[in-house]
Amino acid sequence: MANRVALIVGAGPGISAAFGQTLLAAGYQVALAARNMDKLRPLAQGMGASAFAVDAASASSIAQLFSEVDEALGPPEVVLYNPSARIRGDLLSLDMAAASQAVQITALGALATAQEAARRMLPRGSGSLFFTGATAGVKGFARSSVFAMGKFALRGLAQSLARELGPAGIHVVHFVVDGSVKHTNEPNVLTPQAIAQSYMAALAQPPGAWSWEVELRSHTEPF
Repeated sequence: MANRVALIVGAGPGISAAFGQTLLAAGYQVALAARNMDKLRPLAQGMGASAFAVDAASASSIAQLFSEVDEALGPPEVVLYNPSARIRGDLLSLDMAAASQAVQITALGALATAQEAARRMLPRGSGSLFFTGATAGVKGFARSSVFAMGKFALRGLAQSLARELGPAGIHVVHFVVDGSVKHTNEPNVLTPQAIAQSYMAALAQPPGAWSWEVELRSHTEPF
């Protein structure tokens, strides 16, 4: 696996960092991408990953990111789209410009990422494209309409792409993270490390038994 490349868009110290560390341990070269390079660089350096700048709200920035990763490491075989923008507020108080930006980041950035990933994976006939979703993608909550809009769109995108790209050998998976993610060493808790292990399990699924969606929650989480 020494030459395999993984790209995580929207990297931070939570789920994406845990997944990146797990990929590194499995022999992948890992590219972490985020907007705030001041925070990303020390995270990447501490892990042994490569850091790249990206604005998830910009399709051109995402295209530039993939070109830079191609040149530095090679085309990614695993891509995780992790960014989302959460805006809370009652309907009448919502700012339309902020709402548009939030949906752009959560959903349209995922579409742009999927396009760039597919351009590289389709000629190879293989690859894995993962999306970090949330409970809000299957159940809208009061005062969280904008977040639900973005996550519902993300889920629909993943489902459509699984049907479109799966027959071409590309494994598309949407992960519903159902519960509060906690940074703790306690067992049986929904942690970034536990989620990362489930991402890796999906990565290892044989083509004869692929999942397009996986729900993740602690065994103590009600649903």
